[in-house]
Amino acid sequence: MEKHSLIRTVYLYIFAMLGLVLLTIGGVRFADMGLKAFVFTKADEEQRLYNKQPSFAPVSTDKLGSLASDSQTTLSESERQNIRQWLSDYKNWQEQKTNIDPVTAQRHRDASLNLALILIGLPLYLYHWATIKKDSKAKVQ
Repeated sequence: MEKHSLIRTVYLYIFAMLGLVLLTIGGVRFADMGLKAFVFTKADEEQRLYNKQPSFAPVSTDKLGSLASDSQTTLSESERQNIRQWLSDYKNWQEQKTNIDPVTAQRHRDASLNLALILIGLPLYLYHWATIKKDSKAKVQ
């Protein structure tokens, strides 16, 4: 009976600690998001810069370079079609990209994760800690 009680006690403390860790991680990450959004506003500028990178051209860079410098360069019909399609896709991509702020999108993903950590960690901690307190009171009486 004592072994069973020891295992149960260890289990309760481990899961109470796990819940507290999840709660702490979620809270710290929320604080980090708040600091980046309101105090250290330049912290995400590098991410914004990376997301402005254009896509790659559908033909080799040698041909594109020669197109710019030599009017005698010939392209096959499929290469011309690929370039037209790429230009069309690139314009569509630019239009769609202007509607999305990558930093805001990342913050929403982070907030979702942080809230999930808190929503899982809080009940996990509260339940196991309440059970520990109840067991402690029962042992005292």
